[in-house]
Amino acid sequence: MRRERLDKALYRVAREADVDELRLRRWVSFLALCGVLQRAIDEGVISDYHLKGGAALELRFADRARTTKDIDVGLPGDRRERFQSLEQALALGFDEFTFRAKVPHDLELADTVRVDVAIAYRGRGLQTIQIDLGPADEPRIDLVIPTIRGVAELGVPVTSPVRCITIDVQVAQKLHACTNPRVTRTENRARDIMDIVLLDILGRIDTETTRAACIRVFEQRDEHAWPPAIDIPATWRVELQSLATQHDFPLSTPDDIVSAFTTVFERIAGLSSR
Repeated sequence: MRRERLDKALYRVAREADVDELRLRRWVSFLALCGVLQRAIDEGVISDYHLKGGAALELRFADRARTTKDIDVGLPGDRRERFQSLEQALALGFDEFTFRAKVPHDLELADTVRVDVAIAYRGRGLQTIQIDLGPADEPRIDLVIPTIRGVAELGVPVTSPVRCITIDVQVAQKLHACTNPRVTRTENRARDIMDIVLLDILGRIDTETTRAACIRVFEQRDEHAWPPAIDIPATWRVELQSLATQHDFPLSTPDDIVSAFTTVFERIAGLSSR
């Protein structure tokens, strides 16, 4: 397939499936990356990978989840070892996709390496995506069959299942991030609040298993206590309004979203029976 034909197919399928074309292109890129990482596991190059963050939610819930432009990947080892493992995996290629990692850099506030990866299909550039490489520190994963629309119609391979962090741990990690004073002083974590509320609306939060995951994650990271204090800055409310409008969220105002978040947090923490 020539680049022009792939571009035309992306345009056509996006219109037919009523999906944003740029979002469909990112989904193709995400699945191609999962494909090469799974090949690396199958060939013994790496022992594990799993998706975290917004990309994991997108592959689970498609356009019901918020749009994310980067992809969070857990890999074993320290930062240097993770980047080396990624380079070795990308060198394998997947189907007719090829990959090139650019110069990485370490993030200051997290045990994470950030790297841009250029993806090509049949030698023609498709997209450059940002990958955050964190530790693969979870013993359990979910094998998720992607629910996204339109990729199969493009005639490119669909990686299935993909390895994702479990929802209970993902909620625990998001609760840790959006209540961590060290993080919230410099980062707007409104997206974590939005994601947790969405998972609750979809009925995907199991209170008991999520509470156990929260206790474990907060103990392991040992930065602030469980259950944490909840303080939503005014700037986050602005971002919540923007996200709700952009994604046609079921709750349309920041007050409604914060109220729903507070309710689910109190239920998980055992502070409410609701």
